Amino acid sequence: MKEPWVRVVKRDEISLARKIWVRVAAILISLLVCAFFIYAVTRSDPADVYRSLVDGAVGSSRRSWSTIRDTMILLAVSLAVTPAFKMRFWNIGGEGQILAGGIITAAFMRYCGDSMPTPLLFLCMIVSSCLAGLIWAVIPGIFKAHWNTNETLFTLMMNYIAIQITAFFSIVWEAKKGSGTIGIINQKTKSGWISTSFLSGLFGKFNYSLNLIIVLALMIFMYIYLKYTKHGYEIAIVGESENTARYAGINVKKVILRTVALSGAICGFTGFLLVSGSSHTISTSTAGGRGFTAIIVSWLSKFNPFMMLLISFFLVFMGNGATQIASEFKLNESASEVIEGIILFFIIGSEFFVNYKLVFSHSNKKEEAA
Repeated sequence: MKEPWVRVVKRDEISLARKIWVRVAAILISLLVCAFFIYAVTRSDPADVYRSLVDGAVGSSRRSWSTIRDTMILLAVSLAVTPAFKMRFWNIGGEGQILAGGIITAAFMRYCGDSMPTPLLFLCMIVSSCLAGLIWAVIPGIFKAHWNTNETLFTLMMNYIAIQITAFFSIVWEAKKGSGTIGIINQKTKSGWISTSFLSGLFGKFNYSLNLIIVLALMIFMYIYLKYTKHGYEIAIVGESENTARYAGINVKKVILRTVALSGAICGFTGFLLVSGSSHTISTSTAGGRGFTAIIVSWLSKFNPFMMLLISFFLVFMGNGATQIASEFKLNESASEVIEGIILFFIIGSEFFVNYKLVFSHSNKKEEAA
């Protein structure tokens, strides 16, 4: 009997340095493949391609702050889904929970923006957006906790319901009859907008320093919550084994509902940040796929909030750069998505080599007959 030429073996241990090198190598290979793709399509110098990539992400003050803004939003969603994922509750409904928070924020901005005092307006938007996201997540959480339904499908279907509700309000609130969009909310008065002039003396005009401070504070909170609190300990135990958690006296149903509520509330709060602090409108594309990208960020970071910051920045940097490449080299929008897809493919694929290794057989030996 011949030995297999190559075998896949799970690694017992791998050093941090080697993990970093594997991931760096994956990124470099992905950039090389992207360069070949662009060259095949445009016959352009790969060096020009990468210059365009950097320019698209941080080529100006406005672009730099846009990259920081998008990083903070992706980080916030990643932090939101992490407690549920660590508990092995597969919350695929981040998109819907973001839209739920965004819809209620847009409603307050439209109906109360010019009549309600600013502090009270922001308080109502924050509380209601968190509550909306919480409700959107707790519904599948209740079914999971009491009847053990499939939370992956349930939360995914909730996304489509939220998208259709958003589409409904886009028509009800449309700025111009037949347009299907509501346009910029309170464009003249900017009521309900998170200020971009905060710390303008330090960061300049059009900065998103408030978003930055809020999400970084949320990151620190999540790190402490998961690592040093009783709730974080219970999440880890339930994620390892529900039976072990019950044996330890942990109320599993309570932990599931509490954790899913926290996850949904932060997603809803992210919807507030998007509508009030970024786009100043609401549409079916407001979440922009971040609920799904956040899953990748959470897994690649191994649920470490500080690693999520780095991974979020890298993905946004590459995404914004890819968009600039497509624009500068006169490619359609799908080209930037292809580039992003190539990069993500290699980054995710590198995790295989972090967790497993290939063992090659140097010789094929036949087993001797007994």
